[in-house]
Amino acid sequence: MAKSPRSSSAKSAPVINIGISDKDRAAIAKGLSRLLADTYTLYLTTHNFHWNVTGPMFNTLHTMFMTQYTELWTAVDPIAERIRSLGHPAPGSYADFGRLASVPDAPGTPPKALEMVRILVTGHEAVARTARELFPLADKASDEPTADLLTQRLTVHEQTAWMLRSLLEE
Repeated sequence: MAKSPRSSSAKSAPVINIGISDKDRAAIAKGLSRLLADTYTLYLTTHNFHWNVTGPMFNTLHTMFMTQYTELWTAVDPIAERIRSLGHPAPGSYADFGRLASVPDAPGTPPKALEMVRILVTGHEAVARTARELFPLADKASDEPTADLLTQRLTVHEQTAWMLRSLLEE
């Protein structure tokens, strides 16, 4: 009697049977990888701006950027762990993030304070779009944990973009 591949003595990963097809899990993990790359890139830019902000709004922006980069840093782990829960490796190198991210890297020379704010508005809006693009796939696959994660991220990024835009009003 022939042995099935899963009963052989070779060690292999157990089959994932969580009610989401392999194809949908792969597509969702791919979208979450883009979200992770965008979030990490925005985290790094926000931290950069925290270090390098100057001018009359220094204290306000320095503190605000710290709050924002701390929230972004906290967000990357649940995104990566959701990718792993779906049975896929989470990207974790600068090369991976550069390839996957829609958020551009921080400028080489720190811009003026209000330009930092504009760049961060654009970054938060981009991350929100990335999360929103994935939502229909998670919903169609009945992937409630991913949908919940996306809803949380959308709330944070849309609210942060609004708060930053408010600083740009005359």
